Amino acid sequence: MDTFDVVVLGGGSAGEWVASQTAHGGRSVALVEERLVGGECPYFACMPSKAMLHAAAVRHLVGRAHELGATAAPLDQGQARAAYAVAVARRDLVADYRDDTSKVRSLQEMGVTVVRGRGRISRPGVVAVEGRGLGWHDLVIATGSVVTPPVLQGLDQVPAWTSEDAYSSPDLPGSMIILGGGAVGCELAQVFARFDTVVTLVHRSPRLLPREEPVISAILAEVLREDGVDIRLDARSTAVEAVGSRVRLRLEDGTAVTAERLILATGKTGRLQGLGVGELGMDAGGKFLEVDEYCRVRGQEHVWAAGDITGIAQYTHTANYQGRVIAANLLGGHVRADYRAIPRGVYTEPSVASVGLTEDAARRQGYHVARAEMELGETARASTSGDRTGRLILIADHRRRVLLGAAAIGAHAEEWIGEATLAIRAAVPLDVLADVVHAFPTFSEAYEPPVRQLLRNMG
Repeated sequence: MDTFDVVVLGGGSAGEWVASQTAHGGRSVALVEERLVGGECPYFACMPSKAMLHAAAVRHLVGRAHELGATAAPLDQGQARAAYAVAVARRDLVADYRDDTSKVRSLQEMGVTVVRGRGRISRPGVVAVEGRGLGWHDLVIATGSVVTPPVLQGLDQVPAWTSEDAYSSPDLPGSMIILGGGAVGCELAQVFARFDTVVTLVHRSPRLLPREEPVISAILAEVLREDGVDIRLDARSTAVEAVGSRVRLRLEDGTAVTAERLILATGKTGRLQGLGVGELGMDAGGKFLEVDEYCRVRGQEHVWAAGDITGIAQYTHTANYQGRVIAANLLGGHVRADYRAIPRGVYTEPSVASVGLTEDAARRQGYHVARAEMELGETARASTSGDRTGRLILIADHRRRVLLGAAAIGAHAEEWIGEATLAIRAAVPLDVLADVVHAFPTFSEAYEPPVRQLLRNMG
């Protein structure tokens, strides 16, 4: 049996980061991955989805070219299938054709032992991979998450896609039903609607993105409806059945929706099944692994966890951050994770970006809340670009006079939310934020009026 200082279960972004950094720090490391090193993000999620969203945005902009003086008349918006095929070809290029050869080679050159197969904790200090034993002093669990299918009569009898299927298949359905109105569901809806798929989005909550500011959710819903998406909110599905080559979804109100394809975008839980965590006395029936501020699994001295498996802000950048924290601690550091300013994004067009607390969450936590808003259409940049849809909301702590949260929808919001991210993480005083000079004309100028408004309200 080979023994290592560190064994990493799962080769996604968190596991890849831990393995590379600890190996660079002189530790012996084995990385166990049964599928693709790099995880979902580069091959099935972040990269291909953003490539397709960009293609959809360009296609949409081309349709408006005559409004901006690029053409004298509206362009023909036909040939959706041919356009989609080109977008898919570029998507697969961006996703490295789902080939992890270069990532594996890079890790091996750093001294990481990459082990292919499904790893399972066989006993304390040992991971078994396809009959091979790997001894460890420290174990890092970074196995990611799996789609949680809804409890729905007949679901096991009909074909259904996940987002992974949607972003790896070359098929363009003529119609589809998307179950789920979170970030994944909204992004999928816009991509396919802008390539002329008839899209119905069914969401059991009263609004899209239920964890974000209500006004932001409402604006996004309006955008998607303008794209042609039929949004059914506060809608509970009761059953699904095959009708020939199509799928029919029945709703609690007695209505039904029929489409060529059903997509499940209803959330994820940690990939715990079959890992053998019970061998270490951990709860094998939970949805996620609970970690402390050092990213160590609670109750364990030498077991760590990072990424979606922790259930904390399930984004690639969170996984990378936790990976950095674990690597630093494995190399002798004493680093704590701080999640106050983890940005959240929905990469529709316009995009949704937020960070920190919503107003409701801040009030529930006992803060003395101040709130101010700015219409993005009032910026000079919106006038020049024609991107007038948008809003910025700032949430502040009246007592400490610092930002607690920010939420935005607007062109490239995922880029300029960084100012609020830094302000929250560093607890920058509002007086300092009010003195920041922004380039003109930019969307980031939207910060200036609401910051000044917050100061006026605080007296």
